[in-house]
Amino acid sequence: MGVHASPTGGVKPMTISGRYNSERERLFGMTDEERAFRKQWLKDQELSHNEPKKVPEMYKALNNPIRRFYRLPLDTLQKIMEPALGAQRALTIRYFGGKFLMGIMGAYAATYYFKYNANDWTRKGGWRVNQSRIAVVEGDPEYPKASDKVKPEDYASRGFKENMVKLS
Repeated sequence: MGVHASPTGGVKPMTISGRYNSERERLFGMTDEERAFRKQWLKDQELSHNEPKKVPEMYKALNNPIRRFYRLPLDTLQKIMEPALGAQRALTIRYFGGKFLMGIMGAYAATYYFKYNANDWTRKGGWRVNQSRIAVVEGDPEYPKASDKVKPEDYASRGFKENMVKLS
């Protein structure tokens, strides 16, 4: 029998709000001691005016120098936008702006690769595109259409013949 991981460490979870968290339980009736407990619990849920507190040392401890370096441009942009737009909107713009820039960089990288790394006779690797013959059936004006590859060197030339014509 295997041991399963438990988010509570094997201890049954319990709520710190007591049984009076639900409205139905409170309607059954509460004693003065239970009312005081509930009042104190509700007061404890309120955050202080200076929370959440940002600790710069915690940011440095949680993020390594390389991550801090590549996040620096968008973090700076976020700090500039915060007074005008607010913290949440600046964070959202920073998040989606980074995703947009990564998408643009990916599109440029893919375009560069497919443009300059074609599989032709000058290289062994690269992206290769094979085109099938156009289907010509009876009744089409081009029927019967023979293959445009008539000589053995027409097959798998990978652009060699076209390049030789340009060089001549």
